[in-house]
Amino acid sequence: MFWNKKESKHKLVVIGDSLSQGFNNGGIYRTDINFPSFVRKCFDPQPDFDQPSFTAQAGIPLNIEVLVRGLSEEFGDEIDWNEFLPAAKHMISTLKRIKKYWEGGFKDLSVEREFPYHNQSIWGFNISDSWVVNEENSREHILNNPERFTVFNMLPEHAKFTTARLVLNPPLDDKYQHRTQFDNAKALSDDGGIENLIVCLGHNNMIATVTDLKLIWTEDKDLEVFPGKRKHTIYRPEHFEQQYRKMAEKVQEIGAQRVFVPTLPYVTIPPVIRGVNSDLSSKRLGYFDYYTRFWIWDEDFHPDKHPHLTKDEAIQLDLTMDEYNAIIKKVADEYGWHVVPVAKNVAGMARRRLGGELIRDFPAGLAEALKNQDSTSHLVDEDGDVKLSTDFLRLNDNGKLYKGGIFSLDGLHPTTIGYGLMANVYMKTMARAGVKFQNSIDWEEVVKEDTLVSDPPKLLAELRLVLRFLAMNQQERVFSISKNILSQVMELVSPRRH
Repeated sequence: MFWNKKESKHKLVVIGDSLSQGFNNGGIYRTDINFPSFVRKCFDPQPDFDQPSFTAQAGIPLNIEVLVRGLSEEFGDEIDWNEFLPAAKHMISTLKRIKKYWEGGFKDLSVEREFPYHNQSIWGFNISDSWVVNEENSREHILNNPERFTVFNMLPEHAKFTTARLVLNPPLDDKYQHRTQFDNAKALSDDGGIENLIVCLGHNNMIATVTDLKLIWTEDKDLEVFPGKRKHTIYRPEHFEQQYRKMAEKVQEIGAQRVFVPTLPYVTIPPVIRGVNSDLSSKRLGYFDYYTRFWIWDEDFHPDKHPHLTKDEAIQLDLTMDEYNAIIKKVADEYGWHVVPVAKNVAGMARRRLGGELIRDFPAGLAEALKNQDSTSHLVDEDGDVKLSTDFLRLNDNGKLYKGGIFSLDGLHPTTIGYGLMANVYMKTMARAGVKFQNSIDWEEVVKEDTLVSDPPKLLAELRLVLRFLAMNQQERVFSISKNILSQVMELVSPRRH
């Protein structure tokens, strides 16, 4: 074959969604600390791995960590009730600035470059979006659905489509306007070949069930609906297989030397939804009676009042995900791809579901790095075990993390340490497939870069107050918005239209 005769020019190329783009805390911010970047740094010399930058305004559509830090700097370690109105004004001013920037109100967002980015990841994309969405139809969707500049819609409503435009066609040039993720990957392949192709798609074929708390199954006509017109939240397994097999054909056309695909974690594990039992006990193993928003506390929850999924629906989601993963393994085996066991590793860290027990070992390098920093040394016990879990992040009275650490403040996407753990799982599979790494993951760097874990905003010590503030509604007599910030984040992250 061609690959046995000539070394590929492009060492690493990614087609994916939010998890390979590096989305966390409610937005895409630093793409240099996503899991593909950690993988890339383990090659020596480090290969080219171009990615778009979204560091302006602390990311798109929102960086909850930066927002909370700003509130902490302005109002201290806690927000008193008499400070709610000034804090709300501060938050709205920040959000209006972010919204205006990403809607092109301050500057031209185009970037001059001739070749596509190596990382063709776009948050919110499901499988078919990888060949359906391009810069042209993203631009048309934005133009045909004008933004609303009101206090009720404080985030960039078309953030996903703005992101798609900047990833798929950085110069915003008409000659590239029809390129999709697969078109761009094929262009890189034609420019000297691809050695390792990661295809990280499929999560968003179900994720809307937990962002929207609804199970709306696909019909035959829904399979390739443009994301701005999508109404379903979950793909029937037979529809998932149809889409995955169509994707597989497109992957083969690229002709990469090696292809890596992940299994998909249960969507019921991330703390974007909060499990609540009818007796308010959290000690039962397995499944909870209800799953609601993560900012609704157990004792406040009422099934007649709050949106939720039931235990039976949660079980149905997990069984369906098992079918998805069986399909992934079957198709990968047929095509000779390498399956990365991400689902298995995430499940092993689901402390709340496992009744407090962790069954997955963390890398020794992570434990050592955590011990080496004063702010994180308490996260390693006397036996050398890492005390991180999939719980929503919690701080003690001293402002140090004592629970969580795997998922960021949006409850759905990993922290930087979480992305480091993803990179570790990918690298093990890649090494078994024959990929040669010269270096190991620099866990000292990973921990240092994870400011949410190593230096959390002190205001998060009052987590309940912070979540209540971000989720303000008409019951909060001080200030009222029609859609609270956290709900808007969930709507934007959801792959479907509302």
